[in-house]
Amino acid sequence: MSHDYRPGDVLLLECPFTETAVTGVTPYYVSVWWPWLEVDPQAENIRRNGRRALPTPAAREWEVFRTEPAETALKPGDTCLVGIPATVVHVQAVHRFDPPLVTGMLPRPASYVEVLRQGETYDPDLEDQGYTIDPAGGEPIRIELVFRPYAFLEPGDEVADRNGRAWRFDAAWDWHPFDGEQSGTPAWPLALLSRLGEPTPKEAAAVARATAVGSHADELERWSGLTLARPAAHQQ
Repeated sequence: MSHDYRPGDVLLLECPFTETAVTGVTPYYVSVWWPWLEVDPQAENIRRNGRRALPTPAAREWEVFRTEPAETALKPGDTCLVGIPATVVHVQAVHRFDPPLVTGMLPRPASYVEVLRQGETYDPDLEDQGYTIDPAGGEPIRIELVFRPYAFLEPGDEVADRNGRAWRFDAAWDWHPFDGEQSGTPAWPLALLSRLGEPTPKEAAAVARATAVGSHADELERWSGLTLARPAAHQQ
């Protein structure tokens, strides 16, 4: 479910390759019947035909779903497979919808996880940079959590670092010091000060134990090694 994912998570995506038919081909896209979702007959002002266009290399677009044989080898009427090969991504954002979002297809998503591919750093000046997946949708995507930086903290936690400096943790690289200074990173070990109020002894002990060795730099190095990316410019 969507609450199991948060910005900074490194995920491994896979979807079993499933047989389908090619309905159209252009230099930039290959259209196929989408084998997992159904057209939403009650969607107003949105009419879908049950097909989906996948980009060819000429389109210079990133798409996690691919065909076998490759898109460039297909022609209308061909039978092919569509799925997701093992792909490492990192989460940029999680979007939730109540009521579920009307897209013209069923099931209607209650959440989207927006991901970036390996080697790509988030750039707020770029449009449509991320790719969205419905983690609980009709497509049988297997999602494995490879690494969660600061897995021992929850968004909104307040901690004190080794130097007595107090911080609020909002996401893996989104730290806010309470002293107003906008420089530096928290020095381990960390002491949990607040988690929706006073933390329990068990919660405080878990944070102390997790940060008894290591550092912020170690978390960042492991994350960067998996994502081949950097935190966004405004983040630590």
